[in-house]
Amino acid sequence: MTDPTEHKARMERLKVSVDRRIAAAQEEKGLLIVFTGAGKGKTTAAFGMALRCIGHGMKVAVVQFIKGAIDTAEERVLKSFGDQVVFLRMGEGYTWETQDRERDTQFAQRAWAAAAGFLRDPSYAMVILDELNIALHHGYVQLEEVLEATGNRPRMQHVVITGRGAKDELIEAADLVTETKMVKHPFRKGIKAQKGVEF
Repeated sequence: MTDPTEHKARMERLKVSVDRRIAAAQEEKGLLIVFTGAGKGKTTAAFGMALRCIGHGMKVAVVQFIKGAIDTAEERVLKSFGDQVVFLRMGEGYTWETQDRERDTQFAQRAWAAAAGFLRDPSYAMVILDELNIALHHGYVQLEEVLEATGNRPRMQHVVITGRGAKDELIEAADLVTETKMVKHPFRKGIKAQKGVEF
């Protein structure tokens, strides 16, 4: 068991270090955030951030690039906030289901056109580009266009990009990157998607 005096001294040193970093962090700006990796929870994390913005009375736009065929509880909840949230489900489903590159590209381009409009609108405090990384990976949307649009967005606008396989250039441009890692997943044991967990 750790000695209480030693623990207190260690926590005091940690507090000094944390307080110093907090005092030094004075800049305020919109963040470019990337949730990537093979683990579950990327979109869920993005929608959690959306709820934080909504709780502060801020406007949020969500553009889903791949998902489209499935109605989700998150979409219904976020849309219930009325004018505070725009939620566009613009894909046709997972690429292994659609199997039509030309059609997938057309849908992704439409989604990107909508996203680019939100990235020019300072009234949106947060723009969530769900599964954009997948569209970038397959070349449905050009990385250069995304980097330019996110780089020129309104100063205080946050952008959240999700999807596995984030491009190195996007990771470099981002302010915050979290990579999820799959340790276990029930699907691998033959357990189907569960209401309240996957949708």
